[in-house]
Amino acid sequence: MPQSNDNGFQIDVKVTHLPDYEMQAPYQHFFSYQITIKNNTNQSAQLISRYWKINDGSYAPEYVNGLGVVGLQPVIEPGQSFTYTSGCPIISNFGQMGGYYTFLNLMDQNTFQVNTPTFELITNYSLN
Repeated sequence: MPQSNDNGFQIDVKVTHLPDYEMQAPYQHFFSYQITIKNNTNQSAQLISRYWKINDGSYAPEYVNGLGVVGLQPVIEPGQSFTYTSGCPIISNFGQMGGYYTFLNLMDQNTFQVNTPTFELITNYSLN
């Protein structure tokens, strides 16, 4: 399971290939990813936005950014975690994702970034 530690936050990622998920062309493969973000600092922080770079085999990378995650901008208290699940379609049999979250420190109102680990998107049959 990919993991990173940055700016006092631990990010854990679990990826699942969903071979029966139906998509529109040109996408052929769908992956679900579950991310747990743990605040190991002593200050409350709010997740404001996310940025992803998705590398899809030999195709041009895609960039995704926007407010929050799955429609939420959660506040994560010291010692607490937030877990969410989202998904990513790709064209080829393999790819990878990586990026960062932008947080707001609720004590001093400064923003800061927390890098995510880069994680693999590999179809189940490509692993054999």
